[in-house]
Amino acid sequence: MNTMSDLKTILIVDDEPVNADVLVAIFKDKYKVKVATSGEKALKIANKSIPDIVLLDVVMPVMDGHETCRQLLKLSSDIPIILVTGNSSDEDVVKGKEVGAKDLLAKPVDPDAVIKAVEDYI
Repeated sequence: MNTMSDLKTILIVDDEPVNADVLVAIFKDKYKVKVATSGEKALKIANKSIPDIVLLDVVMPVMDGHETCRQLLKLSSDIPIILVTGNSSDEDVVKGKEVGAKDLLAKPVDPDAVIKAVEDYI
């Protein structure tokens, strides 16, 4: 049986608590889940302990998801980052790839799609 210390860590970053809660509910039984409500808080958490994967909202005040992605990858270029956004146009996909994100998922998230995306990278 896995102990909490054996579990992979997912960092969920979303300024909307309802969105974060949906993702926490999907992953809390299989992973160690940390939540940040801003890009700045995500960086503080990652500075203490690099997560195994990040699910990152794009549209946030102060520091958007693209800038947060850039900053997280400066801490460790190995972190797989999946952008989760209401804006999933081709332009958004390109911008996400330019900042180093591995994938982009549209909101509202499809639980099966987000689980598959996470399992593909960790």
